[in-house]
Order: sequence, then C-alpha cells, then structure tokens
Amino acid sequence: MPELPEVEALAGFLSGHLVGRTVERVLPVAVSVLKTYDPPLTALEGREVTGVRRYGKFLDLATGGGPHLVVHLARAGWLRWQDALPEAPPRPGKGPLALRVRLAGGGGFDLTEAGTQKRLAAYCVQAVAEVPGIARLGPDPLSPDFTLDVFAALLRDERRQLKGVLRDQGVIAGIGNAYSDEILHAARMSPFKLAASLTEDETAALYGALRTVLHEAVERARGHAAAELKAEKKSGLRVHGRAGQPCPVCGDTIREVSFSDSSLQYCPTCQTGGKPLADRRLSRLLK
Repeated sequence: MPELPEVEALAGFLSGHLVGRTVERVLPVAVSVLKTYDPPLTALEGREVTGVRRYGKFLDLATGGGPHLVVHLARAGWLRWQDALPEAPPRPGKGPLALRVRLAGGGGFDLTEAGTQKRLAAYCVQAVAEVPGIARLGPDPLSPDFTLDVFAALLRDERRQLKGVLRDQGVIAGIGNAYSDEILHAARMSPFKLAASLTEDETAALYGALRTVLHEAVERARGHAAAELKAEKKSGLRVHGRAGQPCPVCGDTIREVSFSDSSLQYCPTCQTGGKPLADRRLSRLLK
C-alpha cells in the first residue's frame, strides 16, 4: 500500500508534470472507482491543473475555478504516468485499469488496481473536506505543528496497542502497515505495547523514531518517477516484509505475526526482550 512517503513523492512528481496543463478527458473504466457523482467528472475537463497536494494518503489535484479530483490508492492501487496515451478510449473489462486522465497536448496518467478487492477511490468534489476520509484525518506527522507535546497528547488516553494507534488515520495521517513496523523497530518497542503505558522518555523516543523514519523515507523517494517508487520503498524497509531475514541492527531473525488480511514484522531482540510474540492466526490452526 502506498503510504505517506510514496504519496508525498507522487504529489511532487505530479506537480512537475500536471500543474499548468489542461485536463482534456477523464475516463472512468471501473464502475467501483468513482465515489461521487456531483459534480460529474466532466466538470474537470477543459480546466487547468493549478496544484497537487497530499492529505494523509490522499492525492488532491486542484483545478482553476473548478472541482478537485481526489484519489486514494488503497492497498493495491497505483498511478502510471504516460507521456503518450493510446488514442483509442479504454474499454471496461477485467484488467487493472480503473480511470484515465488525458491532458491536452498529449500524455496523462492511468489509475490501476491489481487484485479482486476493488478499493481504489476517486472523488470529484468542490472542496477536499467533502471527502469523508480527509475530513476524519488526524494531524500530519510531517507538519511543523506536529510537536512532541501534540504526539504525547494523542497517546495519553489510548488503551490500544501501538501498532494499531500508529495506523489509525484518525489519530495520525498517512502511516500504514509498513512504516508503522519501521517506526516501532527504530524505537525498539513492541507493536503490542499499550500506547497509554509509555513513559515520557518512551514517548519521546517513539516520536523521534516516527519523525526520522518518515523524513528519511520521504527524502529517499523524492525526485523518483512514479514508476520507480514501489521498488524504492521496498529497498528502504529494514524489517517490514523481511520475515526470516537477519535484523540489520542485531542480526536476530525477523519474525512475523499474521492477521486475517495483513501481517506485521518485528525483531525480538530489538523490540520484545528476545521473546517471540504470539501469532494468533497460527495458534488457532494448531488447536
């Protein structure tokens, strides 16, 4: 799933390729992709793109005097830039193509989604706050206003595990499964530790790890073309998606906890005092 660093890089890439260009056509291909109907997608056509901005994991394409096209790539969505799009309009079918944006003068981009769970979402709205997911977002962790005091206040009454709190978009915007694993590893904390149980020193350590991991990931992704961002993200991860490999810090074997539709990875030596965490899904299978 694209998370804050990749979406931030996509926003930068698109700013350089879209701003000042005119939208010629917007062609929805998958029925599931469009989440709004008023204004229609045709309201974007003939308008100049004036800005591209990120809200959490959402991409916002603003047009002059007109609506916004807001996109959430969800778990398996992606944006594919093309300097030259096919002349023939795309046909609805079983392929990954969900929506195409063609620019006047040539070029544009496709939104695609792999797999059968169609969660990629596009909204055509007059104001970004009309998108429910944006309206519910917590503070952006890259903002200068996201201070240690703000972070501590968010955790103070949280009785949930750190992993779930970091991924909750209503608490902090933009962090998903991969970077929550990376942040917790950098902070040397168990993903199952309760947020409200953190001491002041632990809260400060987690805040520092969060800011460092995200800033470093953004810097690695900055300047990359859209087609390169997936591989760049994977290459920069230290524990997420690396179960069975040695921890780059201590050399212990990275372990995994599986859930119904996701998994987390961690280092026992660095994060849990050498104790493996219970993998509830596997435990149920062994009963």
